[in-house]
Amino acid sequence: MTRLGDLERAVMDVLWDLDPGTSDGVTVREVADALDGRDLAYTTVMTVLDRLAGKGMVQRRREGRAWRYRAAASREAHIAQLMLDALDLGGSRDAALVRFARSVTGTEAEVLRAALSAEATDR
Repeated sequence: MTRLGDLERAVMDVLWDLDPGTSDGVTVREVADALDGRDLAYTTVMTVLDRLAGKGMVQRRREGRAWRYRAAASREAHIAQLMLDALDLGGSRDAALVRFARSVTGTEAEVLRAALSAEATDR
């Protein structure tokens, strides 16, 4: 999965913060307006959204003359894929996992245990 640049991340944050159950996506103008702290041209936001669509990060559909955009996957799914990709960078995936497991807090370890237990039960 592709790492995101700063502007791509800001655009994705706008899309990820939408309630998927109530939103059918947003237009370029709506994304640009949500990025109000940045002085960005409409065409810049349009180009970023087009590139994100090309990377498979966003889905778009035509609505009249405009496009409506939404995230192709959740923020959590994106982060999980980044973590899996990082595991593939090293020589030993097991060693990286052990190192990661030793670095999490007690609460995070409990979350991992519960998720692994639930996964084992589902199989």
